[in-house]
Amino acid sequence: MALPDMLPPAQPAQQHSLLHHDGTRRTVFCTDAEVAFPDGHLIVSRVDTAGLITHANDAFVEMSGYLREQLLGAPHHILRHPDMPRAAFADLWATVGAGRKWHGYVKNLRGDGACYWVYATVVPNVRQGVVAGYTSVRRKPSRAKVAEYTALYAQMRAAEPGAAA
Repeated sequence: MALPDMLPPAQPAQQHSLLHHDGTRRTVFCTDAEVAFPDGHLIVSRVDTAGLITHANDAFVEMSGYLREQLLGAPHHILRHPDMPRAAFADLWATVGAGRKWHGYVKNLRGDGACYWVYATVVPNVRQGVVAGYTSVRRKPSRAKVAEYTALYAQMRAAEPGAAA
């Protein structure tokens, strides 16, 4: 499912063209704004085996900057921020595809072009021995980990094929 391009936000933003693992391409806009993850909340979502969102709790809807109706049925990469290296998501999908739990830090892109960081735990939902989808629970990361992963992901992106030298 190809996502529509984002509309440019009212504030200054950088335009990016993202190529997703399914071959679709999407234009996104990123501002310098970061929305703080609210204390005491957990973001919960579920996707089917194709990565399409089947459940979004209220915290997810609020943090994503999208309407619930826009999220349900959309590919989870609707949140992909261009600062995230492809290898991070490749590791996520390889891990959960093998039936194991994945943990990691993720910078997400909101519908308004701002970002938010999460510490995500993704588990496969196994029904009668078959993976039926995946559940992701995200919580607030420490600022020290955000700084650490910001630097690490910048290095990983710089090493990706086609990265600007």
